[in-house]
Amino acid sequence: MHNNTFEKLQYNELKNIVKDYCVSSLGKKLMDHLMPNGSKAVVENRLKETSEARKLFDYSGTIPLQGIMNIEDIIQKVEKDIVLDAELLSYVAAFLRGCRKIKNYMKDKTFYAPILCSYSMGIEELKTLEEEIEAAIKNNRVDDHASSELKKIRRHIALTESKIEEKLDKFLKNSQNKMYIQEFFISKRQERLTVPIKAAYKNQVSGTVVETSSKGTTVFIEPSTVSKHTQELLVLKSEEAVEEYKILAYLTGFILENIEQIKRNIEVMGQYDMIFAKAKYSKSVEGIMPKVNDYGKIIIKGGRHPLLKGHAVPLDFKIGEEFRSLIITGPNAGGKTIVLKTVGLLTLAMQSGFHLPAEEGTELSVFDKVFVDIGDDQSLENSLSTFSSHVKNLAGIINETNKSTLLLFDEIGSGTEPNEGAALAIAILEEVYQKGAITLATTHYGEIKNFSSSHPDFENAAMMFNSDTLEPLYKLILGKSGESNALWISKKMGIQERILMRAENYISNKNYDLNYVNKSKVRVPKEIYQKTVTESQIYDMGDKVFLTDYNDSGIVYKPKDKYNNLIIFYDRQFIEVNEKQLKLEIKAKDLYPEGYDLNAIFVDFAERKLEKDIQRGSKKALKRIRKYGIESVKRGK
Repeated sequence: MHNNTFEKLQYNELKNIVKDYCVSSLGKKLMDHLMPNGSKAVVENRLKETSEARKLFDYSGTIPLQGIMNIEDIIQKVEKDIVLDAELLSYVAAFLRGCRKIKNYMKDKTFYAPILCSYSMGIEELKTLEEEIEAAIKNNRVDDHASSELKKIRRHIALTESKIEEKLDKFLKNSQNKMYIQEFFISKRQERLTVPIKAAYKNQVSGTVVETSSKGTTVFIEPSTVSKHTQELLVLKSEEAVEEYKILAYLTGFILENIEQIKRNIEVMGQYDMIFAKAKYSKSVEGIMPKVNDYGKIIIKGGRHPLLKGHAVPLDFKIGEEFRSLIITGPNAGGKTIVLKTVGLLTLAMQSGFHLPAEEGTELSVFDKVFVDIGDDQSLENSLSTFSSHVKNLAGIINETNKSTLLLFDEIGSGTEPNEGAALAIAILEEVYQKGAITLATTHYGEIKNFSSSHPDFENAAMMFNSDTLEPLYKLILGKSGESNALWISKKMGIQERILMRAENYISNKNYDLNYVNKSKVRVPKEIYQKTVTESQIYDMGDKVFLTDYNDSGIVYKPKDKYNNLIIFYDRQFIEVNEKQLKLEIKAKDLYPEGYDLNAIFVDFAERKLEKDIQRGSKKALKRIRKYGIESVKRGK
């Protein structure tokens, strides 16, 4: 199954909820890798595991899970010949103790949990190893009694330290040393016993400076009177470290000898952690174990979406017996998409071995593939529209669909011209039906509803709507087509009543209001209003106009054409300008005397320009003269 399916149906969110019930990273790791399985036998076994674990919780209330911990990293160190320290050895002992407790707990539970009890047979009790570690390690430290040699060394260490403390105590009580001493106590610095001496007198006291205070006012000196005993202590400490290493190495080697059994125990304990997490989740949602089939039959009784909080309306649903394709209609925000997501997520949950928040009698089918086309998948990176993205997704789904496929289509065919969209949707529904898939689709298109009602293996369903209050009831009714109720939803969202009345009128007739809005009712900046007025202006030859792009004035030579472009005489040349780039300054009738020949303005200029071009030897001008002479000769003939 594709990640898109898990994302759209929020499958990973559900897994995270169940994962929180695990007591160790062993179970959490397995939960992260858990995927829906398409085998009926595997799914039924998973569900039975959860049911047995749930019975044990209901029976005893608690399960001894304290020893379930992840020691995989520790075992990897052992395999790399790394000697474990005392703390890590303690973890191994705690894990082995937990394995033993679970095994003992399961011994008399065969009647309640035969499958889970059989798993405990795979747990190897390594009691000798466990006891050896616990005897040698106490409070994450190698115990004195771990070996007779270690006990002897530590006794000598204690005697030597006692002698050093006795001599230091005499040093502190000696009145001759009083003026040198900063504080009257023995301080352990860098594993050596010292006396705090005033920094000013450090050269007055015979001994070794071990450390200096952060402010530099105090030095910690080991007086020379204890140096002999200090050397003895250092030797003893070295002997202690060697003996401790021998003990740790021995215990690590003991673990290595039993490493395969420990690995099997880790695997079994991880399974127990995950299974008991499923059972805790089942108890929290009052879940049930559904019946399972592998031929597409789905019957949901009082099913609830696992992620919906509060008082979600239970879903009663069926498909796969009397019909294999269901077309759901009804209003926006009426719950159609939730139906798709509930069916899809419950299916994935069941195939993962989760109990379902539903009533007894619920039965689901296992599928090799579950595909969804839900939500807006517009792709900005690939410049795909919502419709294009949906079609691309549908194309991939169709290619992979087979008889063991559950398809969930939300608003199939939407996002384009309704007639084409409906036709495409029907063709897709036919194709996947012929491939044997179980299909749920939502739509507003009447053509799809009509197709569904005519097809013997299709069925319509509607989301219930209270006809009195015009409110959605979020309940699915099979065998009925629903309405969109767009006007009701618009009213609830705050659309004014007069707009809704006008829309209702347009539903029955198409007599639209095409009147142009009165400019006095429109608030726009002054310059925009002036431009709007200018757009309806009729320009005549000779009108003086302001060219907005040039920030200068020109004279109209030719009025606007069908493209609203005018020829303007500006800066001794003729240019083409769109009327939106003009503002009228003075009309020609106000600029020139009555009867004035406006053509003279432009003709004179053209002739003067031609004469100047001839004088400078313009080839273009000579060509025009030549052409004019030939045409004159022809006219003379």
